[in-house]
Amino acid sequence: MTQDISPETTAALALPLSPGVWALDPLCSSVGFTVRHLGIAKVRGRFTSATADLYVGGTAADVVVSAEIALASLDTGNPERDAHLRGTGLLDVERRPTMTFRSTGIRGEGADWSMEGDMTLGGVTRPVTFAVEFGGLVDSPVDGRKRAGFEATGEIRRSDFGLDFGAGLLGDVVKVQLDLQFTDAQGQGG
Repeated sequence: MTQDISPETTAALALPLSPGVWALDPLCSSVGFTVRHLGIAKVRGRFTSATADLYVGGTAADVVVSAEIALASLDTGNPERDAHLRGTGLLDVERRPTMTFRSTGIRGEGADWSMEGDMTLGGVTRPVTFAVEFGGLVDSPVDGRKRAGFEATGEIRRSDFGLDFGAGLLGDVVKVQLDLQFTDAQGQGG
């Protein structure tokens, strides 16, 4: 359970990660989503091409996460459906090739955090909040570099981004599930 602590307290919290840039490890990360189909079942999917950086300062107030997802990398496990979703009548990945996110604030303590930010899709920017769980920090047995794990969950509304196609077929609410592993890009440890 996330504790309700003041922004002043959160801003002063020291972080377990060393300051600097932490880069997303795409081989150990996933960007998934779930949306209702016909109101009775869920369709699950993922985006297979994403980049992200975690900029760590001395306190939570100094942390910024930026990410970009290639919408053409959509994969629901059904090639026909994926081609339809990428098409001009739906996501229109030719016109809207990417979705971006940049955090505007991070709050919490221990393993429970929330991250607010701005998501942009097709020229439309909306605020989004993710619940974030810090999975831990380890030295990789492969290369000795520090790695940090996070899980983030949240929801967006398709209609907020002008993606109101398929009313009655697809739900408006899209649940987002991020499993992310970042590597200390400086290799300094933490």
